Amino acid sequence: MNATATLNPPVAPIQKLNPVSPAEIIYPDSDGLPMADNTKQFRYIVMIQGGIAALFAHDPNVFVAGDLLWYPVEGDNTIRVAPDVMVVFGRPPGDWGSYRQWQEDGLAPQVVFEVLSPGNTLAEMTRKFQFYDRYGVEEYYIYDPDRGELDGSIRRDGRLESVQQMQGWISPRLSVRFTLLGIDLMLYRPDGRRFETFLELEQRAESEHQRAERLAERLRALGVDPNAL
Repeated sequence: MNATATLNPPVAPIQKLNPVSPAEIIYPDSDGLPMADNTKQFRYIVMIQGGIAALFAHDPNVFVAGDLLWYPVEGDNTIRVAPDVMVVFGRPPGDWGSYRQWQEDGLAPQVVFEVLSPGNTLAEMTRKFQFYDRYGVEEYYIYDPDRGELDGSIRRDGRLESVQQMQGWISPRLSVRFTLLGIDLMLYRPDGRRFETFLELEQRAESEHQRAERLAERLRALGVDPNAL
């Protein structure tokens, strides 16, 4: 027996594994986490998303989403985040399971919002800031409804930098004005109208309907048919 062969047995050639092609990678539409941890957080998320969507309802080039997973890098489904609200200028409104940036002309969301809950940690929010900073977000807003704290960052010279004064701040992209009334966040459209919850909108519509009915009754009392006006 050859001693050398015994001490140094032949090594089998290494088999190269076939790399997974980008087309075979699955990008889940859910991260398994809830949209909100409590009713207050949920109410603000819906108000912000709905208000911005209504503001750009007639613009075919603005996509607004809430709690949608954003994948910025093709081929890596571990790099992802789900902003509470995100706005993409340059993409049409529609229904998405997730936002895969490489399929959307490479456009990153320009504006993102996060509404904090008691479960959010400093480490988690630091990671989110780093994510948004790295992947091209232009405006990043954080609101804590329990403490009434509002923070914003805007991209300058390629990095997100803090907005020094958020009271009265107007978003460069949205033209929306930010105000804190006590601890409550108020957002105002360019025409001065305040963002409202669905309940507030419904109550206002009912109030306007009742006012119109009272006016119609007065006209009828004067012998005027309101339907003929």
